[in-house]
Amino acid sequence: MSSGKLFLVATPVGNLGDITFRAVEVLKSVDAVLAEDTRTSRVLLQHYDIQTPLEALHQHNEHHRLAGILDRLNRGAKLAQISDAGTPGISDPGFLLARACMEQGIPVEVIPGATAFIPALLKSGFALHRFVFEGFLPPKKGRQTRLKQILEAPDTVVFYESPHKILKTLQAISDLGGAERKISVSRELTKKFEETINGSVAQLILHFTKTAPKGEFVVVIQGLHYNQDNDDES
Repeated sequence: MSSGKLFLVATPVGNLGDITFRAVEVLKSVDAVLAEDTRTSRVLLQHYDIQTPLEALHQHNEHHRLAGILDRLNRGAKLAQISDAGTPGISDPGFLLARACMEQGIPVEVIPGATAFIPALLKSGFALHRFVFEGFLPPKKGRQTRLKQILEAPDTVVFYESPHKILKTLQAISDLGGAERKISVSRELTKKFEETINGSVAQLILHFTKTAPKGEFVVVIQGLHYNQDNDDES
């Protein structure tokens, strides 16, 4: 087994205080930090006086950098991978390197922490004994099909959406017969202008028609077979 190790380290989704002591310790101790965007991650590292070298590893270069990183790990390097916000591999880069490490017997350790969809789920008020995480919806092909499947899902569904698509997505849900479906939309979670709006799809369409969407969004849709009597099930 390799003497090196890959650490997948969760970082804050907004508020820089939302990082674990263990995550800071790991980021200070490794040989290098592989970051989705070094400019974004440098702010976090400087905030905690972490002097570890930063290297870029993102969806545009991870394929051709993979072999070199694996070689370093096999020669004993300790490396941490982080995304711009949240947990690497959850709708962010991280999957390819982690899988390759496992295939080569390189130890992988996960330092858990923030993930944006969890607070959004909790703020929705919907039943959460079962839920489906969709990540980002398909950008074009298959988008309508996926939305139709989401509306037919029996349990709560959560997904990420960008500000320039949120209104179109809500309108598409309405057009598919979901105008009265209960929905919760959170934006800028843990940041200064954090906001969660709960209501029907039609109500949220009206809101975002009057108020320009800003920030990154998490959308939570009530399941088709939602039953208030099941709220306390585990």
